[in-house]
Amino acid sequence: MRTRMKFHEQLDDLTHRLALICHLAGEAVETATDALVQADLVLAERVFDLTEEIEQFHRPCEEHAMTLLALQTPVARDLRQVVTGVHLVSDLSRMGGLAKHVAESVRRRHPDPVTSGEAKELLTRMGLVATELCSLAEQVLRTHDPELAAELGRRDDELDDLHRRLLTVIEDPAWTGTIEAAVDATLLGRFYERFGDHTVAVGRRVIFLVTGEPSTP
Repeated sequence: MRTRMKFHEQLDDLTHRLALICHLAGEAVETATDALVQADLVLAERVFDLTEEIEQFHRPCEEHAMTLLALQTPVARDLRQVVTGVHLVSDLSRMGGLAKHVAESVRRRHPDPVTSGEAKELLTRMGLVATELCSLAEQVLRTHDPELAAELGRRDDELDDLHRRLLTVIEDPAWTGTIEAAVDATLLGRFYERFGDHTVAVGRRVIFLVTGEPSTP
């Protein structure tokens, strides 16, 4: 009994660490979006600090999960929780990396803004939705609520719609921006779209954890 209690304490610790990484990823994408909107190098540098914090959690979380697998021989739901934790570490780390890519764009173009006009407005909205998705993903990690997890997929549809609108603006013959600006906006849109995809993956993994059934895309 003592061994099982210790095991579940360790699982709770893993869950807490994953939620903390998700919180950092949300802060990173929010700060990166502010840096993009304001062409602010200081904010961009803050994103690099946040993603460094994420990476400092990455390996210890993986090692913690693998130790639980090796030493505790979990079964059924406990096994799913550990294995899901390993996959979640990777998803959350990639989210931090995508926020970092946005900040790198700001640093590369500074002191000039990376984007402007309608493209900037759409990217700003994408950044806001990505931040909201990450906040929701953090709640999912803390509560293991499958209904809340399913909501991530529905909310991500808004981000996908904004991404399509952005591409339409860039590809429009009336586009007056430079080729360089078009490339930057295209990449930024992709970063945000992929960020949203990873939050959805978090939700699907939690649904699998709770139900034992894979969530369909």
